[in-house]
Amino acid sequence: MKTNQLKKVLIFMMLLVTITTSAQITVKGVVTEKTGNLPLPGVNVVVKGSNTGAVTDFEGNYTIEANNGGVLIFSYLGYKQQEVRVENSVINIVMEEDASQLNEVVVIGYGSTTVKDATGAIEKVDSKEFNAGAITSPEQLITGKTAGVNVIPPGGLPGQGATIRIRGGNSSLSANNNPLIVIDGVPVDQGSSGGGSAALNSINPNDIESFVVLKDASSTAIYGSRASAGVILITTKSGNTNSPLKIQLSTNGSIGEVRRTTNVLNADQYREVAANSQNASLILPLLGSENTNWQDQIFQKALGTDSNLTLTKGFENSSFRASVGYTVQEGIIKTSKFERSSASLNFKQYLLDRALSIETNIRGALTQNNYPNGGALGTAAQFDPTQPIYSGNDEYGGFWEWLQPNGDPESLAPRNPLGLLEQTTNVADTERAIGNVKLDYNAPFLEGLNANLNVGFDYNEVNGITKTPGTSAAGFLSQGSVGTYGSIRRSVLADFFLNYKKDIESIKSKIELMAGHSFQKFFRSNYNTNMPTVGAPIDNSFATHNAIESYVSRFRYSYNSKYLLNFTYRRDGSSRFSNDNRWGDFYSGALAWNIFEENFLKNSNTISNLKLRLGYGQTGQQEIGIDFGYLPVYVNGADNQQYQLGNTFYNTVRPEGYDANIKWEESETYNVGLDYGFFNGNISGSIEYFTRKTSDVLNLIPIPSGTNLTNQLITNIGDLENEGIEFTLGANVFAKENFSWNVNFNMSYLTNKILKLNVVDDPSFIGVPTGFISGAIGNSIQIHRVGEAQSAFLAFKQVYGEDGRPIEGVYEDINGDGAIDNGDLYIKENPAADFLFGLSSYANYKNWDLNFTLRASVGNYVYNNVASSTGNEFGLHSLNTNRNVHASILDTGFRNNQLLSDYYIQDASFLKMDNLSLGYNFKNIMPSAIDLRIQMTIQNVFTMTNYDGIDPEISGGIDNNFFPRPRTFLLGVNMNF
Repeated sequence: MKTNQLKKVLIFMMLLVTITTSAQITVKGVVTEKTGNLPLPGVNVVVKGSNTGAVTDFEGNYTIEANNGGVLIFSYLGYKQQEVRVENSVINIVMEEDASQLNEVVVIGYGSTTVKDATGAIEKVDSKEFNAGAITSPEQLITGKTAGVNVIPPGGLPGQGATIRIRGGNSSLSANNNPLIVIDGVPVDQGSSGGGSAALNSINPNDIESFVVLKDASSTAIYGSRASAGVILITTKSGNTNSPLKIQLSTNGSIGEVRRTTNVLNADQYREVAANSQNASLILPLLGSENTNWQDQIFQKALGTDSNLTLTKGFENSSFRASVGYTVQEGIIKTSKFERSSASLNFKQYLLDRALSIETNIRGALTQNNYPNGGALGTAAQFDPTQPIYSGNDEYGGFWEWLQPNGDPESLAPRNPLGLLEQTTNVADTERAIGNVKLDYNAPFLEGLNANLNVGFDYNEVNGITKTPGTSAAGFLSQGSVGTYGSIRRSVLADFFLNYKKDIESIKSKIELMAGHSFQKFFRSNYNTNMPTVGAPIDNSFATHNAIESYVSRFRYSYNSKYLLNFTYRRDGSSRFSNDNRWGDFYSGALAWNIFEENFLKNSNTISNLKLRLGYGQTGQQEIGIDFGYLPVYVNGADNQQYQLGNTFYNTVRPEGYDANIKWEESETYNVGLDYGFFNGNISGSIEYFTRKTSDVLNLIPIPSGTNLTNQLITNIGDLENEGIEFTLGANVFAKENFSWNVNFNMSYLTNKILKLNVVDDPSFIGVPTGFISGAIGNSIQIHRVGEAQSAFLAFKQVYGEDGRPIEGVYEDINGDGAIDNGDLYIKENPAADFLFGLSSYANYKNWDLNFTLRASVGNYVYNNVASSTGNEFGLHSLNTNRNVHASILDTGFRNNQLLSDYYIQDASFLKMDNLSLGYNFKNIMPSAIDLRIQMTIQNVFTMTNYDGIDPEISGGIDNNFFPRPRTFLLGVNMNF
């Protein structure tokens, strides 16, 4: 009996398995978007309640195994999620965009919000909008992409970082104007690492998912004393739960070339100018018979490769993403090269029925920078073009050099530019690791209460070595030298905050409360030693540290999704200031009105978004460059500062100047903005107005003798004002079955003014000179002056002859006193642009796509110090050697340099195409599980400008031996498995 029952049970179970198996079917389909009926690649397709998933390919196709009667979930960023019951083997899905993507989540300080609920000036750039090309440092991904954010690309040295300025960045005169950068919740040290490498170049750009820029104080004030120059939040890529194993392999090769060089005389022009110069009798006997373009000798075709391998996999309650990358990029200057090996891991785990999530991010990189001899660029522009490259003998490495009669190198002569590159070594190795662990817990005893703990670290160590052999002309006097340098920069972070959200449906309200504590400690050490064969070794080393402790809070309120309120308060304590000034309080408040939610617009067929925002906030600046400026400090004197007692000389110990009352700078910002969207988000953008006033500005000022231990001191004296208007516009211009085109445009108008520089009004105080230039010791061409923009150019007004040529040494008598002196110096423009423009275009036709980025700058001025210091007859000969000069001498005929002439202050407005990219997505040439994409990109395509230097985009506004930016051609291949 029992045997028969057992047989019946087994037969029933087999039938059940057969029925269940037969109920599972293969589902296929195509996912398209509603607006243009175009396929959507990368859509996640998941069987609800399981870990079975798939992702659509480039043509929107998917295949998945599912039970008949089960449910498939289709999700894609920016589109409404759909759930569909499985009743057929073919299910095609049309996905509809969220209106203007208003429900898209945006990371903000210590939390997140949606575009719809944001009250501040926040702008997001995600990976699909990034600039393409040979990108070695992450900030280059967003050049030209956001209003009010000026990313000035680096020069021709690979691995250099760009200069970032948010809303002009003119929040300080002496402190740091770089924005605070936060990577996955970890604020990174804003200083550059040793050796001159970029602070972010060890982060693989391929690992970055998005940038969020916080621009106004109502959004940045949550970071208090660190946010005056703005905040950039970088989020790295991660895996998704319930997703299949995905492998991505990408590789590209690039070649860069010099686009423009310094305009100097060629050999024939040099001989002609020399023959007619006042020093012809000294120059002509030294002329050679060659025609050498020395700039051609130091530049090269720059080859580069970048390869990345990424694996992602999602399970029911966990996911991971792992990547490795390898980048090699030569510079266009010989001997320069950047090499990076990187790895990253993101792991997420959900526990306690998803009440607890644990996320771990860790990324590391080993980079090596081969730096060229920095003097080669300037020397190549000045070396005599009539001389040969090589001498024909083995002395000094075989390179032709200027020699004394006894055969020794002329001690003050310029060195052979190619010899400088090939006979000197400067190599720096960098180890970088940054990571954090985030725990996020939804409390079961109180719905809406969330606890978050973020523990992170940032470690950066640089070790470099320099070598100059004694057999080279550069190392002759010291008989060669070896130097070492490096730094360690490390920080640890611990953040803990509670967040409470509550929907009160009875009164149509939502509230959110956040309170937390943050602590971050920084340690920095630098060393620099030089050991010449002849002479005493030089050792410059130091170590320092500082810490920041903060209490943060935020209150957010929404009524009926129409009226939004945001209030933040942060109390910061910085070890950089004394106990009396250590703590500061920073507030912000913002109001927003979602006008499109009002009844008279809610059902509009035209307006899909209309929001008015008002904001006010206070921020600070504690990146002052010194950690103990409030303390009296004694330092060891140098060997030339010894004191004699009897027959013995003793090194002195001397006090440094200090300001016991030094404190952070403080800024107040007002912001008003209007977000708009039309035709279901096909046209969208915003317009903003802001004004920012910074008080207690740190400034280097002269002080009365005997009042301190120095004659100049950095102290809190000064007020600044910045204001501007920003405008953004995004439009889906065209969307049909086989063709789509959308563009994004941004514009900024920015001004800045110095309001105060000293304690009392002093008519004799003309300002603080800055912008020191080459050509004569002690000359400066810029000034910080009350009522003017920062670093305004101060020069004589050049007088021109009837032939239109400048008359040497003749300037306008501005004050009419009959003499030309410092009283006739006047303000002529400043380096900051009045207007910045950016235009990005994205077009798709079938499998093809074409993208480009344009940037324009209007109203920026540059002082051409290369022309002013060498474009004259005096520069043709010096210290028994001939030297080349700038070709401007052909226009001016100047015999001596005219360093303070406004002739050299030039309008450097420009229009640039930064990127032009053409891509093709292949289909039906490989197994269906493999997607293949090929992309061709040109970087630095063209520059239109009237500026006659190498490049009009000069940080600081003084052009002096600028490393030219290359034009780069790139071919890349991307495969998804």
